[in-house]
Amino acid sequence: MNEIIFFGQNYYPKLIKNEPDSITKPIQFKFKFENENENENENENENENENENENENENENENEKQIKQISSDYFGIIFLFKNGKAIKYPNNPNQKPQKIQIENIQKVTVGGDNETILTIEGNVFRKYINPKNPNEFINISSLIEDPNDRIIEDIVSGYSSVYLLTSNQNVYGISSNYYGQLGLKKPKNIKKPILMMKNVSKIFTGNSTYHVFLLNSNQELFCCGKNNHGQLGLGHHKKKIISLTKIQNIPKCKIIDIQTEDDYSIMLIEEENENPKRKLYSCGNYRYNGLGKNKHTYEFTEIKSSLFENDDNILEISVRSSHTLILTSKGKLISFGNIFNYHVHCGYQKSFLYYSPSSFSNLEEDLIKLFQRKEFCNISFKTENGEIIKAHKLILKYRLNQNENQIEKLKEIISNKSIKESNQVFEMIYSNRIINPKLYSEIKEIINSNEKIEETMKRIYLNENENENDFIIERKEKQYKFPKLILIMRSELYRGMFLSVTEDTSNKVTDYSELSNKSFQIFEYWIYSNQIKKGIQITQEIINEIKIGIDYFQLNQTNPNLFDLLIKIKI
Repeated sequence: MNEIIFFGQNYYPKLIKNEPDSITKPIQFKFKFENENENENENENENENENENENENENENENEKQIKQISSDYFGIIFLFKNGKAIKYPNNPNQKPQKIQIENIQKVTVGGDNETILTIEGNVFRKYINPKNPNEFINISSLIEDPNDRIIEDIVSGYSSVYLLTSNQNVYGISSNYYGQLGLKKPKNIKKPILMMKNVSKIFTGNSTYHVFLLNSNQELFCCGKNNHGQLGLGHHKKKIISLTKIQNIPKCKIIDIQTEDDYSIMLIEEENENPKRKLYSCGNYRYNGLGKNKHTYEFTEIKSSLFENDDNILEISVRSSHTLILTSKGKLISFGNIFNYHVHCGYQKSFLYYSPSSFSNLEEDLIKLFQRKEFCNISFKTENGEIIKAHKLILKYRLNQNENQIEKLKEIISNKSIKESNQVFEMIYSNRIINPKLYSEIKEIINSNEKIEETMKRIYLNENENENDFIIERKEKQYKFPKLILIMRSELYRGMFLSVTEDTSNKVTDYSELSNKSFQIFEYWIYSNQIKKGIQITQEIINEIKIGIDYFQLNQTNPNLFDLLIKIKI
């Protein structure tokens, strides 16, 4: 049937109209167009002659209810049915679902902001941005110079590029070549399909990635594209590979699949013997534990786990949004990576996977939880019993109107309080909530009780002379200073970096070169204020960079969501 169990983000695009932007419990989603019931009453009174064709259309209607494939990315979702028809849910939440006006569709792909359609006849149609006709698809397979290569067997989309595998086993690429993902030194944007490689059996890439793997009929693997984290498995850290390069250091086995995320790649191989065993290999950036390892790997190395190596064989793998799912031959579903907000439950003959977002994005709540951790606090207060309680001087300074005398008054107040009362005092200062009215009456003269925490953070950001920030980000030979507490509360990346290790000897992160100055300013201001900086024009290029930055900063848990807010502004 044309029904799905859906949960997760419900804004971009808006799949279910009367549900909130974030659906945290699985609900049934049915395909239904706005105009389906417009003539419902008229149809009830139609004569019986109009029902003679019901049996003829019964099989067709059943096929319309069978989903063959779903392809999605940030910019939209396409549902393909077994009858060769497809429905597009556009990126604009105010637009209605659209039937794609192409017949006999075999496969759909959505990568970034591009949509590509493969028909049963072997034609490929790609959507181009045309203000006069926003739903126009162009037959890009007809643009291939060699007429003998215009029948296409398969299509694969990266984030900003499309790959075509012809019936002659040749691969063509089109669109962006910014990272060398089309295997060309130049130009950056390819308007017609260009031959990349001959004698290819399979293409591997992901719809959020800027790198590609091509496997030839001899099981030799070639790659090109973005390699800033070693995600191509070439054994070095060169940021771009602009021509197809053979990967030498991979196991001599049958390659079943390669799944890619922007920063890493996961390979599924099968041993060539009587009882073939499948194994996983990975390379790239370890953050989110997306590699199944706790360190960067610049070559494909095996992922070992007793969960799938003892008595199971791996059937399928899927990689997306920095987590990996593994389906084994004995019905196990194994995962690793960024799945912190997902939960599972098994009942009688039924199983559930559901999403429950964390609430740590609230600055005030997080400050209350974290201010007592001594590794993030740099000012000491002594209670009436001589016990020491610590706080973060920079935040206190701004909550106490940047007045050193107020900090001395606060020390005097704390010196007459118990440890419990002292904690309540700091909790009121950090949260701006009256937890204990009696204590609040003693501190209300020294704190700015009308200022939200975001406003305090914004003042920290705007103070160019501030030198008490305790973490440095280096970007394009320029240094940016941040309080660790703020980074912890805004970013999963830094939350894991600062809270999951017992001793942090590093104070620099240097890999932000892919973000333009404007995009980095958006992130910098957002981290402090939870707002979009006024006066910044949001372009499609900015949106694309923000998508990369959100993945890197791991800001997707903030509320409201940064990416969604930028889209609303652009729309």
